Amino acid sequence: MLRFNMSSKKGWFTIFSGIKMNYTPEMEKAMQQSHNMNFAEYGRKLNKRLAVEKRRQKEYQKSKYIYAEMESHLPR
Repeated sequence: MLRFNMSSKKGWFTIFSGIKMNYTPEMEKAMQQSHNMNFAEYGRKLNKRLAVEKRRQKEYQKSKYIYAEMESHLPR
């Protein structure tokens, strides 16, 4: 579960002041292997989170394409 800590400041607000995340050691290991960072770093640095999410989105789009290609070659 992700929780955003917001703090207001003179009519403006900051979304990023840290994310409280619950994760398992297996999730931590997968994050380290996949993205070369731990969840603490992922939670602290917005630019790193955005890069990870951009890569995840590209991988998702690629997998959708591969699935569609495979399905189009199956006999009906």
